[in-house]
Amino acid sequence: MATALKAAVIGTGGISKEHLNFLQKSERAHLVGVCDLSPAAANYACQRFGADSAYLDYRQMLEKAKPDVVHVLTPPQTHKSIATDCLEAGVHVICEKPITPTYAEFKELWSISQNCERHLIEDQNYRFNEPILAIEQLVAAGTLGEVQEVEVRMSLDIRSNSPYGDANLPHPVHKLPAGVIHDFITHLSYLALRFLPDCERISAAWSNHGGDSLFKYDDFDATIIGGSVHGRLRFSCYTQPDCFMVTVRGSKGYAETDLFQPYLRCVVPRSGGKQLTPLINQFVNGWEFMSASLINFRRKILQKTPYEGLQRLLDQTYQALIEGKPLPISFEDMERTSRLVEALLAEENRR
Repeated sequence: MATALKAAVIGTGGISKEHLNFLQKSERAHLVGVCDLSPAAANYACQRFGADSAYLDYRQMLEKAKPDVVHVLTPPQTHKSIATDCLEAGVHVICEKPITPTYAEFKELWSISQNCERHLIEDQNYRFNEPILAIEQLVAAGTLGEVQEVEVRMSLDIRSNSPYGDANLPHPVHKLPAGVIHDFITHLSYLALRFLPDCERISAAWSNHGGDSLFKYDDFDATIIGGSVHGRLRFSCYTQPDCFMVTVRGSKGYAETDLFQPYLRCVVPRSGGKQLTPLINQFVNGWEFMSASLINFRRKILQKTPYEGLQRLLDQTYQALIEGKPLPISFEDMERTSRLVEALLAEENRR
């Protein structure tokens, strides 16, 4: 096996645990450094995940540890400047979403990566969760027929029992163009774009039903039409329970999942004919629900998160870097996502 790449992490917030877990266990990476402005956070991450050293200044880490790859896990407003420094230091960059707050900044950062001849990739982790991969296979095999509708819906109580709701210590994402929802809309967008052609018509409604000044918006509802395919993106912090639903409807049938409580439901014509198809679908999907319930219960006991796709994405990324092959997320994937987010925020597309 090729020599493992030297990896480093900048930012030890909540998502860093998932990245560091991968780096600690992977044979493709060797964790040479972690960096955070907090000495306590940097030292804890260093000890907990077996890094060679802890740093308070990422420029010092770049100079001393000389990593091959850096994971930029800081607030989105800092991504462009930090990633630029890493790229110009000759390091590949894996960046948390959103890769930049605006489409223009993304294009600038991509241009820098090309000039430096370094790779730049955005974390679009849910694309690599097993249920999404399964739905893509159903679409590719023609099982669902021609895709007609795509809906991505997230319900998440971000106003209470959440770091986003603390007015005394406002979360950095409140400063993004769409506030807190901006931190989630990248996920909604890249998942929808897996099944949508180019977006021709967009209509987005942004609301703040809570009415306070901390949140710019707490509700989002958008429709997207690309060719004959209709898409819907929905975010609510009021409907419960929390869910992350993805539904793809075709001319023959539909498939759906909840990435927070993973399962796969597929309703399509069955070999029993039109009369027996509903019963067969109920039986097949009922068995799937039972199996998923047992698996999800086990996941809860083991405190596993919905980030299994991130582990798969990172493993494929490191393998591609080592072997000199195309990365699992392309420029086109990131460009379309950033462009869609920009369009959803545009005044001319609001209703």
